[in-house]
Amino acid sequence: MYGYFYDNKNIYLILEYSPGGELYKKLTAKGRFSERTSARFISDLSQAMKYCHNKHVIHRDIKPENLLLGAKNDVKIADFGWSVHAPTSRRNTLCGTLDYLPPEMVEGREHDEQVDTWALGVLLYEFLVGVPPFETESHSATYRRIQRVDIRWPTGMPEDARDLIGKLLKKDPTKRLPLESIPRHPFVLRNLRDS
Repeated sequence: MYGYFYDNKNIYLILEYSPGGELYKKLTAKGRFSERTSARFISDLSQAMKYCHNKHVIHRDIKPENLLLGAKNDVKIADFGWSVHAPTSRRNTLCGTLDYLPPEMVEGREHDEQVDTWALGVLLYEFLVGVPPFETESHSATYRRIQRVDIRWPTGMPEDARDLIGKLLKKDPTKRLPLESIPRHPFVLRNLRDS
């Protein structure tokens, strides 16, 4: 973010130009991403989210539609419409997009920045498989799958990818893998070794 200004009704953010457009469009066109691309995106996003969290900003709506691609295919977080500056950390508002909601939001419990960590787990699964892990035909069934953390692993999912996703998609937010550990996870290291 380069800066901001505001008037009586709006806050305007000055962001870097992202000629690659929405990551969602690229994911839809390809169907899914390679392990290498997925590892790079999730590593970069974890560092960007860590920066936001260090500034006490919780995004609360991380999804492919809210990620932009720069000139060098670098991923950028956008649409901070549901974000909150929360120095006290705990929130109660149900917000975001159903497929990315963590159990604590679905169950109406307080939540903190760990909602973004959960969303990274959902994203990594979607990057590799092409659909979010809890997606169903109905909202109520999706809510139930999220509450149970009912992940259906496709055949051929690399074990280290399953491990990373599983460590991000923990029902207990305090047990989720810290963001700073994502770039050092074996799945990321294996895929970015020669980058």
